[in-house]
Amino acid sequence: MMEVLQKLCSLPGPSGCEDAVRDYIRAQAEPVADEIREDSIGNLMVFRKGKKSCGKTIMLAAHMDEVGIICKGYTEDGCVKFGFVGGVDPRVVIGRRVLFGDVRGVVGIKAVHLTTREERRTMPKTKNLYIDIGASDKKSAEKRVPLGTYGVFDSDCVPFGDGLFKAKAIDDRVGCAVMLTLLLEQPAVDTWFVFSVQEEVGLRGARCAAFDLNPDICLVLEGTTAADLAEVDGAKQVCGLRRGVVIPFMDRATIYHQGMFETLRRLAEESGIPWQTKHRVAGGTDAGRIHLTRDGVITGALAAPVRYIHSPSCVAAIDDMNGMLALSRRFLEYMGEDHHEF
Repeated sequence: MMEVLQKLCSLPGPSGCEDAVRDYIRAQAEPVADEIREDSIGNLMVFRKGKKSCGKTIMLAAHMDEVGIICKGYTEDGCVKFGFVGGVDPRVVIGRRVLFGDVRGVVGIKAVHLTTREERRTMPKTKNLYIDIGASDKKSAEKRVPLGTYGVFDSDCVPFGDGLFKAKAIDDRVGCAVMLTLLLEQPAVDTWFVFSVQEEVGLRGARCAAFDLNPDICLVLEGTTAADLAEVDGAKQVCGLRRGVVIPFMDRATIYHQGMFETLRRLAEESGIPWQTKHRVAGGTDAGRIHLTRDGVITGALAAPVRYIHSPSCVAAIDDMNGMLALSRRFLEYMGEDHHEF
């Protein structure tokens, strides 16, 4: 799975421009898929018959999009003015490399020795940042990066340290990698695999896909915030690396189905898969739209803990991500058993 994840993280796919990610996943899925749909908003929905049918419509969901940037204007000396696509802390992008297609740039800000004391005490505003693409003037910048051009962080995807992995877009290419792995190996039961769009800007794609497929049961696969750092105390850490796959019971968009939560917890414990839950109600996933579809959908979630989420250098533990794959696989096996219930 890690090779798939590394490939997915290397692809550009900001919200609203997920084409490269979708094309790669579709190419991998086509040889084994029983049905493939793409809707008008850009969701990729892949159905594969499993080893058996459980008589219910099962949906796994992960979003293809990542946070990014978009060109909004230019300075007279040829730098690009931009806005963020999705939630990004301006502090994490200063001095970072970005890509507009094949045009490279560096995020800049006024030199520190030119700032006032008050400016140094406050978080920089996006309007005070710019991207230097090496253009000599405004006309050159306009030609290289037209208005509305999407960009992403230019970041290497590498394993490092004691079993960690660093890349952009682990949120949520890890969910996509888990689903693609399960799809290629044939799931235990008939399953719809939904690779959704525009999660980072309002859970938009998931709403359309869930309405189309009208699932009975959905498992959302995600990356989630880990703040397990020395200066962060207790519940504020939310969750931590190397502590296992996250099984959330609640976030700001969803109260997860209690039966689903208990089933996932029990399956993890019975299978010897390390797990944890989030110790703070924070964030949200595509479940926020999926569980409200039509007359309601039984919805649960699994997530990989990710440090420095929504940044050019997200960090996750390989064991946690493999645990997410193992528990997702075990969940589908459970759905094929005669006694499954929630």
